[in-house]
Amino acid sequence: MKLIGSKTEQEIRQLLIKSNQLLFKSEGKKRLLEVIKRSFPEMKAAYILEWIPEQGEDIYTLLINDSTVTEIEMYRNDHKGEAMVQTIAMRQYLKGLSKQDQIKLAVSLDLAEKDLKETN
Repeated sequence: MKLIGSKTEQEIRQLLIKSNQLLFKSEGKKRLLEVIKRSFPEMKAAYILEWIPEQGEDIYTLLINDSTVTEIEMYRNDHKGEAMVQTIAMRQYLKGLSKQDQIKLAVSLDLAEKDLKETN
């Protein structure tokens, strides 16, 4: 999907930037960040595409760098338990995505590419 700089894209960009900053700087997301670093040691950029708070666990869908989509399920009260990490093929992730979620993925890919250029 080609980005056009629409208001929707700008709003999504701001939300993704905020969630990225929380992921890397918030004490509340420290455990998630540790799981990401352990599962993807090559990670230089990560953006939360979706967060589903379930009754006893949190399910996150993230873009790692500019090529990997992963789903991480963590139990909220079991801080020592291992998180379940599943990598999703980009084609599979794209199937059935709403227009809004396609825009979110495109914006997060753009942000991740910029982050990767800055770290090189």
